[in-house]
Amino acid sequence: MKTINPKDISVADFHSYMLGAIVPRPIAFASTIDANGQVNLSPFSFFNAFGSNPPILIFSPARRVRDNTTKHSLENVMEVQEVVISIVDYNMVQQMSLSSTEYRKGVNEFVKSGLTPVASDLVGPPRVKESPVSFECKVLEVKEIGQEGGAANLVICEILLAHIDEHILGVDGKIDPHKLDAVARMGGNWYCRASGAALFEVEKPIKTLGIGVDQIPERIRMSSVLTGNDLGCLGNVEELPSEEEVFLYGNKPEIEEMKIRFQNDEESLIFHLHQYAQELIQEKKIMEAWLVLLQYY
Repeated sequence: MKTINPKDISVADFHSYMLGAIVPRPIAFASTIDANGQVNLSPFSFFNAFGSNPPILIFSPARRVRDNTTKHSLENVMEVQEVVISIVDYNMVQQMSLSSTEYRKGVNEFVKSGLTPVASDLVGPPRVKESPVSFECKVLEVKEIGQEGGAANLVICEILLAHIDEHILGVDGKIDPHKLDAVARMGGNWYCRASGAALFEVEKPIKTLGIGVDQIPERIRMSSVLTGNDLGCLGNVEELPSEEEVFLYGNKPEIEEMKIRFQNDEESLIFHLHQYAQELIQEKKIMEAWLVLLQYY
């Protein structure tokens, strides 16, 4: 394990480690205006949601590491406390990247990137027509964390109005992540696409009180087959199957065949039972996986 004290290396080097490790980061595609009404459009990956009542977004136009200069977006929100934050999907990722070019102040990145400005309803800055979701916001506070290169400037925003393309909604009326097709920043030149095989579900343990990994029998917990993710799934059940359920399940042909096949090889029997249980876990058949695992532990 490589251990690094931020004070022992350059800001640029530690910045690189941070951006490589803290991923994926959602992108705030922020449109702002200055006191003269000049528009700026720029992406920021130091961004996320921080509350819903009131709905709060925070992004950080940090001071540039290389020369300690500030960004036009920061200067604009200091002059006009409004911003529109648009979400970036895969179809516009190249235009978004182009807009991050450090054009001189006064150059409109909407024009440079070929994206379409749409007048907002409640704030001055325009929203991005091509974006699947846009949030009109008022800036509550700009919190300066430092004055050296790399220092954060937290722009704390309250959402006043949301614009959501109905094409990204599922039959339940909620945003479908497959239809949203959002992109996020990784380290260096890398991005990731939140779509297709990259998406998976993990049931939240909100309505249940799982037994926990510590309550899993040691021989199962120390399995050479089951992963930490597998154990997490097993530990999320509220109770184990009864002895009768385990006994009856042992009469299934596939289980009986396995026991006969490896009756003189305990280690192989356990290995194959755990492999079978793992397959069931991957199919989200957690209680059935427990019935397999409890055949021999």
